[in-house]
Amino acid sequence: MLGGLLALLSAAGFAFETATARRGVVTASVVQAMAVTVPLGLPIVLLAALAFGALPALAGFPAEAIAYLAAAGVLHFVWGRYCNYRATKAMGANLVAPVQQSNMLVTLALAILILGESLTPLRILGIGFVMAGPALTYRRRETADKAAPVEATAQKMFQPRYAEGCLFSALSSTGYGISPILVRLALENRGLQASLAGGLISYVAAIAAFALVLLLLGQWRHVRALEPGAAKWFAVSGVCVAFAQMLRYMALTLAPVTVVAPIQRLSIVFRFYLSGIINPDHEMFGGRIVAATLVSLLGALALSVSTDVVQAALPLPDWARAVLGWRWP
Repeated sequence: MLGGLLALLSAAGFAFETATARRGVVTASVVQAMAVTVPLGLPIVLLAALAFGALPALAGFPAEAIAYLAAAGVLHFVWGRYCNYRATKAMGANLVAPVQQSNMLVTLALAILILGESLTPLRILGIGFVMAGPALTYRRRETADKAAPVEATAQKMFQPRYAEGCLFSALSSTGYGISPILVRLALENRGLQASLAGGLISYVAAIAAFALVLLLLGQWRHVRALEPGAAKWFAVSGVCVAFAQMLRYMALTLAPVTVVAPIQRLSIVFRFYLSGIINPDHEMFGGRIVAATLVSLLGALALSVSTDVVQAALPLPDWARAVLGWRWP
């Protein structure tokens, strides 16, 4: 119960983080966004670790767990976040959300290859929904142009860059899809204090990796040129994502990935609502976007819900139970 509640609060935090980061990258670069949000998480997690007496738990991690947590930090906080911000800047958070549900495909593939899980009819259905969702967001430019009144051309509207946005949405899914498995491998059955200590390891690894990238690419001067207006949005985003990550690590400590992952899918519902409040002029809205979000959400839920849970919850006939019970390999 507590793990599910923490996962839900984490989903809301991630949605607010995405909406505020989207507002910032309207006028600033992705690198500038990363330079604020990545380091900002460390003092917040450190204060939480001190408050809950979690620092002694650092000594209890074996080298393998530390490696898992460090890799999860780099993949999620650096690689995944950069690609997510890049995609969001290109086509907005609402269009990114359906494509990004493909991170469940990455998690499923790793679960089959590494954890020995199986492909089921429910998961095959989920794959179909996840792949169909993004397709619903597109419409022919000619149709859109005919539908728009001439007067609307006087006002410059947000024009998404689909190719760039879809590419980086898919790339972000690799980082976001792999990291939950690494965190679960490192923190399973270790307690809430260990989850905060694990978050510290992940953040330190991410900050070190990002600082090295900035140094090698010579981006420090560009980062210092960040305008105050965008910096405020990135600061809010950094605080939100730090708390969301802490809650996520706690949830993964208390509950399995198959419980935490589907609950966190609700983030895209929160994201759509918050985008309408914070970024009404910098997002795409409409029936197609809502349909794509719902279809991809159903797909993600189907990928992560256990067949045994469905069979126990629904009064299915014997033939339906037999179909749902099929496994591969």
